[in-house]
Amino acid sequence: MEIKATTTAGGAELILTGRLDTVTSTKLQTALTEAIGSSETVALDFAGVEYVSSAGLRVLLQGQKTAQASEKSMTLKNVSSDVMEVFEITGFSGILTIV
Repeated sequence: MEIKATTTAGGAELILTGRLDTVTSTKLQTALTEAIGSSETVALDFAGVEYVSSAGLRVLLQGQKTAQASEKSMTLKNVSSDVMEVFEITGFSGILTIV
């Protein structure tokens, strides 16, 4: 997985490409922790994400909880139908903010 971090007027954006799985989830966790720590809003661009495993779901859940506890926001955008199906089946579509 590749993660490109950018700063926007509204906060931070992480552009993700590849598979979010056991091998790559720690990389996202690090980037997400840094982004939430330094920005009021964090947007994750999922346009290039083709697969999300349970390890990836765990990192997203932790990020959502951390953002909420800090009174910040985390959103996911450009989620493909395949990845959205995973979020819906697991119930994460009701937990995460997906635009």
